[in-house]
Amino acid sequence: MNKIRKDWNDIRVNDSWAIFKIMSEFVEGYDRMAKIGPCISIFGSARTKPDNKYYQIGVEIAKKFAEAGYGVITGGGPGIMEAANKGAQLGFGKSVGLNIDLPFEQNHNPYIDQEHNLEFDYFFVRKVIFVKYAQAFVILPGGFGTLDELFESLTLIQTKKINNRPVVLIGVEYWQGLLVWIKESMLHMEQNISAIDLELFKLVDTADEAYKFIEDFYKSHALSPNF
Repeated sequence: MNKIRKDWNDIRVNDSWAIFKIMSEFVEGYDRMAKIGPCISIFGSARTKPDNKYYQIGVEIAKKFAEAGYGVITGGGPGIMEAANKGAQLGFGKSVGLNIDLPFEQNHNPYIDQEHNLEFDYFFVRKVIFVKYAQAFVILPGGFGTLDELFESLTLIQTKKINNRPVVLIGVEYWQGLLVWIKESMLHMEQNISAIDLELFKLVDTADEAYKFIEDFYKSHALSPNF
């Protein structure tokens, strides 16, 4: 028991000092992102190859947003993230990568602007930066991390912790099964969400549809940080 208490006391000390590292990541992230202006966060798999149709859509949609004056935020890695950063540069916009040290998959891609390449140790700090400056969330096919980012965005909007923002899923074939489960199980069977919650996101199949949905939204909403 004494050893357990000693070990736990050591953890408590380390946790206290970790607060300063966490604060430094927030300060640097806020400072650098505030200079960029309104952005679009684009999420998707790190494993998607350049010959995949969703990679090509990622390039296309990011280019459209960059040409419209938005910065493009990604997780900074390969796959869909690389595609979106590439599209941002092709559109002569600001290409932002929020990198994090992972045991696999994560190496920052070559299409991030050098001055907009941020490094994080903490997932939760990185997620805050993803959300704070995003005027919309574009979700391309991905795995657990992409689902985490999707449902984090929806939860924050549903609970009104951030402003109402467009959440667009691209890829009807990929996302349709999940949406059927949400409607049949979450809504109708268990009533764990309300019918109005289904209006928090839009499912589309093309970059043009996604772009138009977000542009139409901002005909009647102001651009602003989320908190």
